[in-house]
Amino acid sequence: MKKNSASFDTIKRSNKSRWLGFAIPTLCVFVVFLLSNTLSAQDLPVKTDDSELQQQLENVAENSGNEDADYTNLLEGLIYYKEHPINLNRTNKEELQQLFFLNDIQITNLLKHIEKSGNLITIYELQGINGLDLQTIKRMLPYVRVTDNFNTANFSINEMFRNGSHTVLLRYAQVIEKQTGFSDIDSAKIAESPNSRYIGSPQRLYARYRFTYGTNVSWGITAEKDQGELFFKKNQRFTTSAYESALNGNQRNGFDFYSAHFFVKNIKFVKALAIGDYQATFGQGLVAWSGLAFTKSADITSGKKSAMGLRPYTSVDENRFLRGAATTVKLKSFEATAFFSRKNVDANISDTLDNGEIAAISSLQETGYHSTVSEIADKDAITQTIVGGNVAYKGRSLTLGATALSYQLDKNFKRQLSYYNQFEFSTTQNLNIGFDYNYVFRNFNFFGEAAMSKNGGKAFVNGLIVSLDPRLALTVLYRDYQRNYQNLVSNGFAEGSMASNEKGTYIGVSAKPFNTITITAYCDRFQFPWMTYQANVPSSYGTDYLAQLNYTPSKKLDMYFRIRERHYQKNTADADADIDYLGPVKQVNYRFNIGYSILPSVKLKNRIELVDYKIESTKTQKGYLAYQDVTYNKVGSPVSVSLRYALFQTDSYNSRIYAFENEIPGVYSILANYYRGSRFYILLDYNITRRIELWVRYSQTFYDNKDVISAGSLSEIQGNTKSEIKAQVRFKF
Repeated sequence: MKKNSASFDTIKRSNKSRWLGFAIPTLCVFVVFLLSNTLSAQDLPVKTDDSELQQQLENVAENSGNEDADYTNLLEGLIYYKEHPINLNRTNKEELQQLFFLNDIQITNLLKHIEKSGNLITIYELQGINGLDLQTIKRMLPYVRVTDNFNTANFSINEMFRNGSHTVLLRYAQVIEKQTGFSDIDSAKIAESPNSRYIGSPQRLYARYRFTYGTNVSWGITAEKDQGELFFKKNQRFTTSAYESALNGNQRNGFDFYSAHFFVKNIKFVKALAIGDYQATFGQGLVAWSGLAFTKSADITSGKKSAMGLRPYTSVDENRFLRGAATTVKLKSFEATAFFSRKNVDANISDTLDNGEIAAISSLQETGYHSTVSEIADKDAITQTIVGGNVAYKGRSLTLGATALSYQLDKNFKRQLSYYNQFEFSTTQNLNIGFDYNYVFRNFNFFGEAAMSKNGGKAFVNGLIVSLDPRLALTVLYRDYQRNYQNLVSNGFAEGSMASNEKGTYIGVSAKPFNTITITAYCDRFQFPWMTYQANVPSSYGTDYLAQLNYTPSKKLDMYFRIRERHYQKNTADADADIDYLGPVKQVNYRFNIGYSILPSVKLKNRIELVDYKIESTKTQKGYLAYQDVTYNKVGSPVSVSLRYALFQTDSYNSRIYAFENEIPGVYSILANYYRGSRFYILLDYNITRRIELWVRYSQTFYDNKDVISAGSLSEIQGNTKSEIKAQVRFKF
């Protein structure tokens, strides 16, 4: 009894110290407020927070399981229009589609209103347009304006250089604690196991130069070095003969990844011209969609994709882009696009010729990391060539398009076949063709795409968005992707990772019974006709439900409560079973999120999320996450601050909880929280001058039930704390 009492006291002290952590960081940020008042004031814009956008990104990370994805190109339109708002009296459908929270019905009604009634005089006229409710208008405000000033640039070289904008970004990041991959090792052991250490330094480095002239001209170069990669070959950590032989001369100086682009648009009949790195997105993503895309969320219209055609590529994702040249020409309502891409891609080498030349590969590598001998050997192993085109008719209410894409590898692709992947792409070339449509009739928006691959595999997606009432909207989407549909450059609406081997029906409803309340819900029922990676039996199925209630009584207060429940099937973990069979998996997430302003310059946000994860008849695995955010952003002050303190506990990795974190621009942190511990970060943004801006971010995760972090990997840390420092400076001229 005495032992139990002592143990209980220890737990009380531990919990007390952890919860006190909420108060200590909050007090620290108010000290910064006082200091910032002594700094010179500048006329700076207020930085806004879009909780629905954060939810979208959290869902993308949760569905993909990728915390390190780069969402730069996905959000580039919003980032640009926050600094250069759209003039609603001088806009078009494609420009408004980059505001992802507007659907085609709302956009069509807005453009028709301006065409019929003349230019808007004030932003408040939006309230009289069918489909634009008060909450949608509030979300539009940071990105739009109303003016009669229609002065446009004369597209001369002198005008472009005189009024264009140059931006230089420099970024540094590093994990502070020493990781196993950077620890010392003798020559004999590194020769015996060359992949047991990183070849380079622990710093992550990033540099970017970009020139922009409005939205019409952009060129620039981006370079990046990841953790463990080598910058200067003279600083290579190991130089033994065996190590050099394993590298085979594949390592070179400089950044590991470079990207450059030149892009112009809307110059006479040339709607877009891209040279270098770019992205191409068409239709609903079944044939050509080279970048990321939003997925299921509380925004029920997010299942429909708004293709942007050609866009410049400015991200550091080393896979999801095209490299070559592309152009779109426009004649009245007709457009024609042609694109060509050829680049080297990483691959696992499975067979070589006597002269050392690569004969075949077993898989494509998409991590983008080149920090060990094996990763360097896989770098740029093969050449990928993509040729394609799109022709489209784009009217006010009707869009019709046809897309074709040819994909070829210069080495034989011999996938290590298993039962579940025998229908996936495993050859040197492929051809995809597809037809898409989008039609707005009154309050109905019909859309879809049909596609076929060279082997005869077919894929279909069709959907409907209908505004039944200004306060009631419905989305229905059906997809049918055959098991043998093959495309490595697609990103269709799917529960799985590819638009293949899946059937499903998605139904979403959004209701606004009062101006302050929004109710959204969806149900997605899906089935996998053939086996999947974790299901060795055909015809596994599942259901994804979500219900969310938003309450926004004022500009100062916004809260929502959300329940998401997912059911699916996967292989059982019973090692004694003679055959594989499927067991049901159920995961339920409960979330309460509230954001409120206590001062014009101070905003607080709290979140509590609970999760229950259960597979078959095993014990339910539980978890929770609770955090406190404090944001300080005063108009006229050159300093803004974001701070978070979080507590989390989960029974396993399966019950992990994802959470969006405020980051320095161009970096996206959507962290999976699991096991037991706390997390803290502080982000400082200081406008040194109008042309120079500095960001510094410090974060730390503490685990109170682990003595080793990332055990067994090169990023292993002996201890229970992981800290990271990041700094970025931006020059504008």
